[in-house]
Amino acid sequence: MKKKNSFIAAGILIFCLVIGCIVFQSRSNIEKEEKKTLRIGVTLYRGDDSFINNLCRKMEEQVKAYEKDTGIRIVLDIVNGKGSQNTQNSQVDRFVSLGVDVICVNMVDRSAASYIINRAMEGDIPVVFFNREPVEEDMNRWEKLYYVGEDAKESAVLQGNILVDAYNEDPSSLDLNNDGKVSYVLLEGETNHQDSLIRTEWSIQTLKDGGVPLEKITGGIGNWEKSQGSAWMEKWLDEYPNEIELVISNNDDMALGAADALERKKITAPIKIVGIDGTPQGIEGLESGKLFGTVQCDSDEYASVIFKIASAAGLGHDVQKEIELKDGKYYNCSQIALTTQIK
Repeated sequence: MKKKNSFIAAGILIFCLVIGCIVFQSRSNIEKEEKKTLRIGVTLYRGDDSFINNLCRKMEEQVKAYEKDTGIRIVLDIVNGKGSQNTQNSQVDRFVSLGVDVICVNMVDRSAASYIINRAMEGDIPVVFFNREPVEEDMNRWEKLYYVGEDAKESAVLQGNILVDAYNEDPSSLDLNNDGKVSYVLLEGETNHQDSLIRTEWSIQTLKDGGVPLEKITGGIGNWEKSQGSAWMEKWLDEYPNEIELVISNNDDMALGAADALERKKITAPIKIVGIDGTPQGIEGLESGKLFGTVQCDSDEYASVIFKIASAAGLGHDVQKEIELKDGKYYNCSQIALTTQIK
């Protein structure tokens, strides 16, 4: 009798365990199915950058379309790091404490990503870096780190080729005084930004490889800002009157600043100005004749890829099934060269 009771008790225990597992599994599946809100924290290196602002607007458009298509509500929390890495670190701390599903980071200092990665790993929160790429050692620390950007060398080569084509079509379009040299000034982005260094190097190298006889007058660090590009150009026009024939800028904002300085100084010489980014402001400058050329990154593609990675990672899906990434982490957006008609 005791043996029989033991068998009955064991059977009841096994039955309870099986039912418990089924209930637990069902509850897990229901919870997974019922996830109707995705929380995305986005921190920007600076909120007044034209390219980044345009990217954020495109991301907001992606969010609205995704909500409409899926019924999943997206809470997109975008904050401004104001050029301070400490401020950005605090913003990431807040995102972690709020328990967001994924964090998108436009680094203030690309070499200082370790703190953000540490906090994200502690909270098991995937991170999508964009525009400002952390160093390779940091990106290799965890499988839930991603980067979306553009190939800086490609940007520079496209920019350089705009000018090579112009020179080949008509050397006097760049060599305004026909002395056999194209005298240029250079507006560079931040000293610690990888795109600034690469764009500078390969734009100039492409011009040299294309047979354009260059002579550098001077250059300055404009930190991607229109106001700084304008200030540098105004200073150079005073210091080197009637010498500047070409302005090569690492981005559109600084290029537009240089164009503004030309207007203020009432300079009528057809000095060519080229930028990179193809921002709405840059395209407007191109159409009005302020800029001679720019390299446009597909901002729709850029924003779409950031959001696709963020939504897939945040929902726990296989990111690689959503979008193909180089080494499982990297995506470079497509770019095209845009220019005014050469006459």
